Amino acid sequence: MAWIVLVLSGVLEAVWATALGKAAGFTRLAPSIVFLVALTLSMAGLAYAMRTLPIGTSYAIWVGIGAALTVGYAMVSGTETASVVKILLIAGIVACVVGLKVLH
Repeated sequence: MAWIVLVLSGVLEAVWATALGKAAGFTRLAPSIVFLVALTLSMAGLAYAMRTLPIGTSYAIWVGIGAALTVGYAMVSGTETASVVKILLIAGIVACVVGLKVLH
């Protein structure tokens, strides 16, 4: 159960990071609310997962998922340029996250 919560928390990290960018310094209401809700749920899920999983592994997976999804979304939406090198580097992050799960 902790792994599922951790993965969902990583997804929510990408949501709050993206919303933070769209909130324009908290001057836009809807993205600011999405940011606060996603941040709260993401942190709560990370805290829950850390009750049974190692802290370092939990944090690395949470950050890895969040970073990969955030930059992936930015590339798909066109707010960040995509390149073969970027895609390969993001794939490396994903491979490392999977590796941490497999080695656990």
